Amino acid sequence: MGIVAGLDSSPTFTRIVVCDTDTGAVLRQGYAPHPVEGRPSDIDPQAWLLSLGEAAGGGLLEGVQAIGVSAQQNALIALDAQGNTVRPAMAGGDKRAQVAAADLVDALGGREAWAQAVGCVPQAAQPVTKLRWLAKNEPENAQRTAVLLQAHDWLVWQLLGRPVRRTTDRGGASGTGYWSAATGGYRPDLVELALGHQAVLPEVIGPADAAGTTPEGLLISAGTGETMAAAFGLGIGLGDAVVSLGASGSVMAVHPEALADQSGMITSLADATGMHLPVVTTLNAVRALRGTAELLGLPDLESLSELAMKSTPGSHGLVLLPYLEGERTPNLPHTAGTLSGLRRESMKPEHLARAAFEGMLCGLADALDVLRGRGVEVRRIFLLGPAAELPAVQAAAPSLFGAQVVVPQPADYAAIGAARQAAWALGVSQGTVDPRTPPAWQGAAAQVLEPGEDLAVGQAVRQQFTAVREQTHPGAFHS
Repeated sequence: MGIVAGLDSSPTFTRIVVCDTDTGAVLRQGYAPHPVEGRPSDIDPQAWLLSLGEAAGGGLLEGVQAIGVSAQQNALIALDAQGNTVRPAMAGGDKRAQVAAADLVDALGGREAWAQAVGCVPQAAQPVTKLRWLAKNEPENAQRTAVLLQAHDWLVWQLLGRPVRRTTDRGGASGTGYWSAATGGYRPDLVELALGHQAVLPEVIGPADAAGTTPEGLLISAGTGETMAAAFGLGIGLGDAVVSLGASGSVMAVHPEALADQSGMITSLADATGMHLPVVTTLNAVRALRGTAELLGLPDLESLSELAMKSTPGSHGLVLLPYLEGERTPNLPHTAGTLSGLRRESMKPEHLARAAFEGMLCGLADALDVLRGRGVEVRRIFLLGPAAELPAVQAAAPSLFGAQVVVPQPADYAAIGAARQAAWALGVSQGTVDPRTPPAWQGAAAQVLEPGEDLAVGQAVRQQFTAVREQTHPGAFHS
């Protein structure tokens, strides 16, 4: 039928994949780093265009009929009335904005009020919080701000030649803090609460809609945030959850409706297909493994995994509550980690190594249970991040999570998801694809791990962890 491209503009690079429209097979790809060092929190969006141009070099996009755009979430681009950037884009998890986040929570009447209004409680990284920071710290720039875009909105707008109409999608809008996944509408009053005045917001178009066509006749799809694009590229659907193992951890699942969570533990995002993506975050995942490896004098996580495999499930009674940075799930911001169950026979390096893996996975299982407790069905869990390849993670995860675990081969799932969105919009525009059903592409190549006979053992390890957590932090999940 043809070829489509997906481009992913992450915090540090642009990756482009060109895919077969029918099967999703990756035919060619391009890559270029952004022309800036590190991950600055203030970045000229032109840098994204420069790396995009470089990644697309050498005729990469020849014959492509449609392009989808995925980009880093939470990057706020403030434009003036003429469409020029007021200041560099505010990207990433901006520590500067922590005070602004607390300010906003109070200004609306607390965490519960925010959860009800837009399905999430303001965090430092979110656009709504960055608006409050701007109003307080750069009032002249705040005054000049007339239009608000995020990274993928801005890139789509540039690819289309900066038309009068500016668009976004549900996925991207749901992370702003001023759009509600539950109602499917903006809350302009929250923009005003943060910025001090109204601003023009991009039109939210449907998952299969096109944002427009370039002067050369290239169709550009709606675009979306990186999280939603990766979920779409992986092909997750109802009954699936994704556990991401970074320094911190996150658990998200596909659900038919938005979840308002008064505790603020669930962030209610929308996905790129018309469904919802409730997300629960833990502050401590691989960071707990790295800390344990350092404590034991081990050079890397592979060595920690090898050592942990010499122990047995339950780590001879050792339990690590991995709350090294405080914790969000459960909400214990000022706590520290706890090592419990020290006996003469358990004081061996391999048992501590195993307890670190079990502690990290039990913390993520707690996050999964927050979603399950709200009626989210989880039959299959996709495990992402380099740590998902470690034998100690793969040995323990299925029984601790109580579900089939899928470890996909590393690939550019956000770029692939963006390409799949482009194929969808192209098919709809040609009348060959249903706007309600995305094209069925081949799933990610993956290892599949079953809990099998270890299920009872895993649940006993969870009970041991839960008993220590309840004893150390009584009612942490019920407060």
